[in-house]
Amino acid sequence: MNIQRKYSLPNCTLLLEGLSDSSRAAHYQDMRPELSILVNAECYLSGLSKPLVGGREFFESLVRAVSGYAQLFLSNVPNFQVSNQNSEIVQIHKVDPNCHRLVMHPETEQDLNSNLQTTPEPVETDLNTVQLFDLVEAIDQFFADSQTLPELTLQLQSVSKHDSGISQGALIKQAVPATVGLSGLAAAAVVLSLIPVPSVKELQPQEQVSSKTETTNVTPSLAASDTPIPTVATSEPASVVPTPTVSASMVTAEAATATPSTTPVPTATGSPGVNANLESLLATVPEITDASQLRSLNRQVYNSINPAWTNRGSLPEDVVYRVGVAADGAIVGYKAVNKGANDVVDQTPLPGLLYNPATRATVANEPIAQYRVVFRKQGVLEVSPWNGYSQKPQIVGEKISEPNQVKDLSQKLYEQVRKDWGGTPTFKSDLKYRVAVNKDAVISDYEPLNQVAVDHSNETPLPKILKDIYGSNLKPPTSNEPLAHYQLVFKPNGTLEIQPWQGYQ
Repeated sequence: MNIQRKYSLPNCTLLLEGLSDSSRAAHYQDMRPELSILVNAECYLSGLSKPLVGGREFFESLVRAVSGYAQLFLSNVPNFQVSNQNSEIVQIHKVDPNCHRLVMHPETEQDLNSNLQTTPEPVETDLNTVQLFDLVEAIDQFFADSQTLPELTLQLQSVSKHDSGISQGALIKQAVPATVGLSGLAAAAVVLSLIPVPSVKELQPQEQVSSKTETTNVTPSLAASDTPIPTVATSEPASVVPTPTVSASMVTAEAATATPSTTPVPTATGSPGVNANLESLLATVPEITDASQLRSLNRQVYNSINPAWTNRGSLPEDVVYRVGVAADGAIVGYKAVNKGANDVVDQTPLPGLLYNPATRATVANEPIAQYRVVFRKQGVLEVSPWNGYSQKPQIVGEKISEPNQVKDLSQKLYEQVRKDWGGTPTFKSDLKYRVAVNKDAVISDYEPLNQVAVDHSNETPLPKILKDIYGSNLKPPTSNEPLAHYQLVFKPNGTLEIQPWQGYQ
């Protein structure tokens, strides 16, 4: 199954596509399957007409380059691990304090006609500081997502005084201006999105004490006591700026050790599917409990699952799942309730129906409804609210209620259905449906009210009528126009009864 992950900021979007390693995917009930095999990575940047595209090697190079450069930009301390990355696919160079040039070197291509290898021209784009930190934040969102490439970790190393080429006093003088004044204000504005970003002025060069540098194979390190702790301040001392949560990719291991109380803990944001299961999801977002909304969503959930369940009759037993659904009907997660359900989840359509974050906008603190979904071994699907209805639900949407119009539409609906219903019924009990029509007596929606109506709906003309009108017999209810609602009863003796809708029983 193809899996997509999307991490979106105003000026940058990362889109990752890949597969799940079946040998490692032990818990099918997780909210989202783990993307453990990266097939394609795309980086969309504002101002760039085409995305930067590549595979695993490209993405890892992008992560290293951006994270290392962000560390260099914030500290203003030379980092030879960043400056000597000529072999990297992705490189970032500082043009001026508010311009950062990102260069991507595409892989060598093979010309099939001449059998010669050609190297495409590098792709260059200039980012301002706001765009740069949007890219940094998108990468931070990736690292906070435990369900995407969990084995890929960020390896940042601090620069020793020896390799930085400056004394401790100069180190402090250079590190502090990077996070104080206008530069610090710009960084804080990007992280907090609370204040406009001012123009960044050229910093005055600080006095440096030259020292001899040597190339060595030993990994440089910096003692915790040598690491200055930066502070954020505004140009106006009277105002107070909240201390921002520092991005994980901007913190060295030594600084985290020296100041454990301020160590940032990455948290998954955006897509609710980051949570491991429905319990943790519902602990962080509101739950939909309104009976009328639950009833409307119940129909949409059934309509999305039922036509996708193609291999009916293959289940060895009835299987039950607890399913989380967003307010627009999107399935955001599921969890097996009985043991058998966990073993045969791939025989149900649930894995393929989980919403795709690349095609659906994320809503902050999005409320979730819970449903009990049962796949019967006989091939029957059942959907009902997990906790039932707290009260009798009502029809959602505007209704036609003028008595004469309701009576007239009732007669037209009866004649339409009666004309198309023939043959000898095979059912032994009444089939009950709620049927809705618009002002022109066109059927807008129907809903089975008992299980026998679900099982024998194809013996009624309702599915064919909707399919002829809309191209599908599973059209979800709509509230865009006023509707008149009726209860339609198909009796085993061939009698058809209709009456104005009195509500759910």
